Amino acid sequence: MPKTQAAAATGAKKLTPTQKFFKDCRNQHQLILMIIPGIILVFIFSYIPMYGALMAFQEYSPAKGIWGSEWVGLKYFKMFFKNPYSGRLIKNTLLLGIYSLLWSFPAPIILALLLDQVPYLRYKKFVQTVSYFPHFISAVVIVGMVKEVCSIDGVFNMIRVLTGGEAVSFMTTPKYFRTIYIASGIWQGIGWGTIIYLAALSNVDPQLHEAATIDGASRFQRVRYITWPTIVPTTTVMLIFAVSGILGADSQKVLLMYNSATYETADIIGTYVYREGIEGGRYEYTTAIGLMMNIVSCVLLVLANQISRMLSDNSLW
Repeated sequence: MPKTQAAAATGAKKLTPTQKFFKDCRNQHQLILMIIPGIILVFIFSYIPMYGALMAFQEYSPAKGIWGSEWVGLKYFKMFFKNPYSGRLIKNTLLLGIYSLLWSFPAPIILALLLDQVPYLRYKKFVQTVSYFPHFISAVVIVGMVKEVCSIDGVFNMIRVLTGGEAVSFMTTPKYFRTIYIASGIWQGIGWGTIIYLAALSNVDPQLHEAATIDGASRFQRVRYITWPTIVPTTTVMLIFAVSGILGADSQKVLLMYNSATYETADIIGTYVYREGIEGGRYEYTTAIGLMMNIVSCVLLVLANQISRMLSDNSLW
């Protein structure tokens, strides 16, 4: 074919970005039709209710509605920081989030790496089933079980008494609350989180392990140089989400676990919002607090993503 004809044929195939987009839509129209119901549901239940955030800047009156209520600007944001308990609420929320990040986040990674080294498939499946079964138990039942084992006549106190110690009321002692909360969270979520990392580990080529074994590499060296690099991208993405969720402690679980004796370490922003908003009816005040928490979480997400992009090639965007 002459060069002029080849150039003309090549030029004819070039499409503008808009044309390429519509062409891809036509080629993938079945998939687009499948996701349309999901998009509609997300729009109805996640985006349309967002206009309710306007209550954070209003003296909300149910009779007048959102559009008829008086605007008060940043009044309720200032009110929260002037609250004598705001320091304690922020501190408890941050500590629960940071401790959960330090202890709960690595747990499923460690379990996944250990299970990956187990050669017996039946035993491996048994451990997986036992470990992720608590994920399907409701928070109410989990907290009920925790209260039973931590009660005065529970398992922990029986062990303390047998070893010469004294029985302690764990659930009404503030210094034990965070430990109980985080430990029960690890037990409930470690197996479910392991599934993600085991799925990533399934991409490891077995021949790499065989070659490393022949070369004399130890099990630890194979984990360090073959297994770990495989799950680094997945771990990075999960870490970014975990950092952005530092302020998102499980308020439902805390509400079920805490009591007036443990407010010192257990009362967090989420439980305060529940008491003031649901029980006290201060919708505009609690909306302002919730909006502020969401903004901070969004900022943490962006910062974590930027830092990850600077330090490695892995990021959300």
